[in-house]
Order: sequence, then structure tokens, then C-alpha cells
Amino acid sequence: MRALLIGAVEGTRVAANAIAATPGWELAAIATLPPELAARHSDFVDLAPVAAHHGASLVPVAQCNAPAFLEEMRALAADIVFVIGWSQICGPEFRAAAGGRVVGYHPAPLPRLRGRAVIPWTILLDEKITASSLFWIDDGVDSGPLLAQRFFHVAPGETAGTLYAKHMTALDAMLRELLPQLAQGPVPGEVQDEAVATWATRRRPSDGQIDWREPAEQVERLVRAVGRPYPGAFTDAAGKRVTIWSARACACADRKHASPGQVVLRDETGFAVRCGDGRALHVLDFETAASGAPMLHSVLGGGA
Repeated sequence: MRALLIGAVEGTRVAANAIAATPGWELAAIATLPPELAARHSDFVDLAPVAAHHGASLVPVAQCNAPAFLEEMRALAADIVFVIGWSQICGPEFRAAAGGRVVGYHPAPLPRLRGRAVIPWTILLDEKITASSLFWIDDGVDSGPLLAQRFFHVAPGETAGTLYAKHMTALDAMLRELLPQLAQGPVPGEVQDEAVATWATRRRPSDGQIDWREPAEQVERLVRAVGRPYPGAFTDAAGKRVTIWSARACACADRKHASPGQVVLRDETGFAVRCGDGRALHVLDFETAASGAPMLHSVLGGGA
């Protein structure tokens, strides 16, 4: 079985290794963003070494629905196209060029949380259980028949980084089970239940701006949701951006008279900022836009 893999992130690398390691499969090519477009994904991974290691062609592609790329797809004559870690919608011409056999991946328990930025949304929504999903791509968005799903718990202090890692482990396990099945013959998949479908909207880096009028627990959740490998939660101090990578809600502002956004504590581990509910956010890891060095004033921006 010949596979064409399309993507540009860690999940693409996981999929490449799984395909190449499965008997009966050949990783014919990896299509990915050219280096000059790497900024499209905050979690971009250079897949050139992966392709070279597995003897696969590396195909740079800016738009997967462009006629020139569709011609390359037809020439590759892959039995199945895997789209894993790719933010562009695969249109009808794309699916036709792939012979209608296109497998997609989504880090959510489909049909719940179709759409964009689902790892941050999983944390922001305080989901207790999530899943990784593999499915046949159809003419909808994350709506095709399910080929595999692996559920797991979301820890109380889950961060974008730890949740991302859990999804990569689940993706690897699912692929190593599914690939032999696909090689043996058609796998129709399970139709998704539209009655319980939900959709997650796109998030931009600007959505990481902290509003200190919010409760401390909610601000902490934002920090956890948009941290590495994403752009991070941020605020302003003296006109300079401060990105907060790690923090925890605490009661250290209980006896401090301050407004939301004011620094109420400094210690050897960091500093604390009063939030809208009277509690505080104890910031443990942060950097400034200028140099990465601490530069804090008594009042921070972002909604104070």
C-alpha cells in the first residue's frame, strides 16, 4: 500500500514513523509547507529529515487544492492519502485526485469539537474526557465516518503541552492498529451522530490576551490552554508584552487591597497579580517581548 502523507506538525511526524514501520505499507511522499511558510503553524515541524530517513519524497505545497499539487498527487498514485497536521480544508477536487480515499486526524472526540484550535478549547471548556479521532474525510468539516477513536482523561492541571503529548501517544497507537486493517481491505467507518456535534471556532494569538477582571481560575486556565507549543497568554507592563507560560491561581491576595491587574506579591518564584474575584494569579514562568528578562510594574495591562 502506497501512502501520501500531508501535514506540517508533530502529528505528521508521528504518522510518518507509523506508516513506515507497518508491514505492507510504503511511505511514498510527505507533502508539507515550504520553510518560508512555517509561521502558518506555531507547532511547525521540519519534516525533511523524516522524509529522508524513510526514503520518501518531500513535496513542498502551499495550497493543497491548487491544480499543480493535484497533478502531483495523481502522479504519486497513492492508495490512501493521510492528512494529519494540516489546517487547510481538502476540497472535492483534492478528494477526487486522491481517489476518494483520504484519512484525516482530529484531536477531539468527534463529533464533539469539530473545527479549529481544539486542544486549547478542550482546556478552556474544562472538558474532563477527550479523544483522538481518525476518520474518512468527506465534503464536510471533520464530519466523515470514524475509523478509530481513543479516549483519555484530561488532568485537572492539564496544559496545552501535556495534552498535545497525550494526543500524539493516542495517534501513534491508533495508526498502528488501523494501518494493517486498511491494508487488508475496505474499512467503511462509523457514521458520526450529527445530533451531538459541536464546533470550535478559530483562535488567534490575540485571543491569548489576559483580562485581569476575570476570576483567577479562569485566567489560569487560559495560561494552560494557550501555552507552548502555542503563542502563550500575555499582558502588558509599561508598554511591553509579557508572555506568561506557567501560573497558578492562589489566595495570596486575600489581605491585599488592590485592583484587578495590580501586582500584589513578589517572591523568589515569581510574582502574583490580583484578579477580578479577589484571588490572584501566581506567575511562575514568564518572559518579556524585548529580551526575555523580567520587567514588571505595579499595574499590568490587559483589562485592568
